[in-house]
Amino acid sequence: MTAIQNAVARQQNTPGAMVQQYRSDFAAVLPSHIKPETWVRVAQGALKKGRKQGQQFELEIAAQNNPGVFLASLLEAARLGLEPGTEQFYLTPRKVKGQLEILGIVGYQGHIELMYRAGAVSSVVAEVVRERDTFRYQPGQDAVPHHVIDWDSDDRGRLRLVYAYARMKDGATSRVIVLNRAQIETIKASSQGANSDYSPWQKHEEAMWLKSSVRQLQKWVPTSAEYIREQMRAARDVASEPIGSTSLPTAEPEPAHNPDTGEVVDGEVIDEPAPWDEQAD
Repeated sequence: MTAIQNAVARQQNTPGAMVQQYRSDFAAVLPSHIKPETWVRVAQGALKKGRKQGQQFELEIAAQNNPGVFLASLLEAARLGLEPGTEQFYLTPRKVKGQLEILGIVGYQGHIELMYRAGAVSSVVAEVVRERDTFRYQPGQDAVPHHVIDWDSDDRGRLRLVYAYARMKDGATSRVIVLNRAQIETIKASSQGANSDYSPWQKHEEAMWLKSSVRQLQKWVPTSAEYIREQMRAARDVASEPIGSTSLPTAEPEPAHNPDTGEVVDGEVIDEPAPWDEQAD
């Protein structure tokens, strides 16, 4: 094989070339509103971020060490319609049996994007509370947290709490999730490789606190499948009702939220191994 052929072979075996090679597979699972060409370029660009080892970036090395795991992570990001290598979907190098491999992790912005995409949520609020912030929230008394930040301060102190809630399109407010440092430490302890130098817990601590609260919030808002089923059921009911029907009125359905507190009460609970499970992180 000539030097030129060797160079071409190396070029075709790069992680970026692998992404392009499996473009049709990613396109087959991407949501219809995302352009495959754009998504592929984002995935290829993500490999050129982070630290370098010699002439290559660590993510490129990790992808080459185990292409199967790398491509599986990208396929999961494509299925969810999230951008790899961003705060929607992290691509992180992890050491497995002494060598780097890529692990894909849904970030807090990815969880928020999935909630918006379901169609029932009009806005999501997620914030960290630091030691010098003013924070007050009493369930049953306060509809949402009262959080005051001194934006002129150069030091707000270390992370103390994190909270998240959603406002629904029908005007209701979801359950408010508030987690303290002890609860966050429990989540972190169950996270795979949380103490690794490559873990988002080490590099993006605030983002991981936000993710923990948003991930718990997902249990209290309608999922995409649930919301679409309800919309289709309502449309079928309207279409099947005879014109000029004189049938007796039926009982009003139970509200999707508590009228006293405004909390959503019928959100689909996502099955998880444990309350604080973050095994993929």
